[in-house]
Amino acid sequence: MNDQKSSTDYLKYLSLGLEIAVGLTLPIFVGYFLDLYFESSPWLLLVGCMVGIVNIFLLIFRINNRLNSE
Repeated sequence: MNDQKSSTDYLKYLSLGLEIAVGLTLPIFVGYFLDLYFESSPWLLLVGCMVGIVNIFLLIFRINNRLNSE
């Protein structure tokens, strides 16, 4: 029983890390590829970085609220 609880905790934290990683990298990659498409380097990449950083802060606040409610 204890092993199952530990594996569910492991999966919960793994999904949490994946959510944070995707929340940061996805806007950066989108900005990079839009820069290639529109030939506006590096402006859309910088916008993607800023969107990713803001997204991380929002994710941290949501995760904090979710963990405090449990």
